[in-house]
Amino acid sequence: MNFKNKVAIVTGAGQGIGFEICRLLAANGATVLLNDLDTQLAESAASQIKAEGTCVAFAGDASDVVFINKMVDAAIDTYGHLDIVIANAGITLYGDFATYSQESFFKVLHVNLGGSFFLAQAASNKMKLQPNGGAILFTSSVVGHQALKSLAAYAMTKAALEMLAKNLVLELSQYKINVNTIAPGATLTERTMEEKDYERVWSEITPMGRPAYVSDIANTALFLVSDEAKHITGQSLVIDGGWTSVSALPSGIK
Repeated sequence: MNFKNKVAIVTGAGQGIGFEICRLLAANGATVLLNDLDTQLAESAASQIKAEGTCVAFAGDASDVVFINKMVDAAIDTYGHLDIVIANAGITLYGDFATYSQESFFKVLHVNLGGSFFLAQAASNKMKLQPNGGAILFTSSVVGHQALKSLAAYAMTKAALEMLAKNLVLELSQYKINVNTIAPGATLTERTMEEKDYERVWSEITPMGRPAYVSDIANTALFLVSDEAKHITGQSLVIDGGWTSVSALPSGIK
């Protein structure tokens, strides 16, 4: 996949899946605006990627509409076009349904849904003016397909993103903009590796024998935003080593 002359925005990309998506995009020729809420993390990540391609840190709150518009405008003003947007930023706030707080509920909705919705809105309004349109990708989760305890609010937002992609087929296809969703399963990242027994537990219950690596998710993301996938839209692709097919529940971890 060749991303030469493509300009991409990836949110929530200071580490983990988002970082690897940025790295692969840059390594394959794209100019990447790497967003993360943590300024130091964003700058460090972009600096690492610069060894392989063009990557610029753009730190800020990806759930804030003013910042979202600023980021999209910066891409257009600096590079003249915006071809790829990957709404990867999200938060997970575990909690029992019976006692889940309003504060946590609305924070999860604000980041996971609001940030993704308004990033897609801002980006697509620019892409509509481009002869080749563009590609938008949301990051969902296997918990949008299969229930896990203490994740009711988070899972709800992830399922909603997949429906958003379907709705945007009606809104954006005429402008040559395709919209899809990836739904990662258990993945080895800096955050998940801090959880006790994470790799062992998920290796035992995943049919393919291991959790995903970030490269498994990133390679799928790259395909869906590539020119090779322009006729794919409104779809969600689960990347979970077969876990949702058997839905074995983890024990000993959250």
